Amino acid sequence: PQSSEKAKTFVHAFLKRSMPKMKDEAIQDMLTRKAVVLEHYHRKKTKQKRKKTKGFTAKQRRELRLFEIEPEQQRYAIFLPLHELWKQYIRDLCHGLKPDAQPHVIQGKLLKADLHGAIVTVTKSKCPSYVGITGIILQEFKHVFKIITKEDKLKVVPKLNNVFSLELDGFISYIYGSKFLLRASERSAKKFKLKGTIDL
Repeated sequence: PQSSEKAKTFVHAFLKRSMPKMKDEAIQDMLTRKAVVLEHYHRKKTKQKRKKTKGFTAKQRRELRLFEIEPEQQRYAIFLPLHELWKQYIRDLCHGLKPDAQPHVIQGKLLKADLHGAIVTVTKSKCPSYVGITGIILQEFKHVFKIITKEDKLKVVPKLNNVFSLELDGFISYIYGSKFLLRASERSAKKFKLKGTIDL
């Protein structure tokens, strides 16, 4: 009968799809039996590559002015709470800045710490006009600090050829800018070597 031929054709095609590793002779051999045990074969899924989300280029960031602080926001009083948060962050980092703490250990932690919110003073510089500038660090780049002074002036101070000091709970630390030409994210992974004397 025609229906039985259709059934055979269907079963044969179904077996071929279900068991792609078997040859036609083996499939025909299985069809002669009364019972057919179907095995499940895992099909290899092709992995789709994830598209990386592209960020803005340096040129686009400059055009969008993402890192620029608006003139109306350039006020010292606005960033005092940031400084208080920074002080708490350093105290937690250095376990309270106790009097018996070893200075070189604290210095090592400060070199890797985030300085956004720290009050710094330029103590030495090859350019005399920078000496005495004091303020809160608002932004740290690879080569410069952006500092807001008590006079509500935003100063861009280069790290190169400048020595900065910061004071917290009686502990004064000095930062030699020429050895500090790194981004904040890069500093956390860098190993700083202790040196006896460092020139500007």
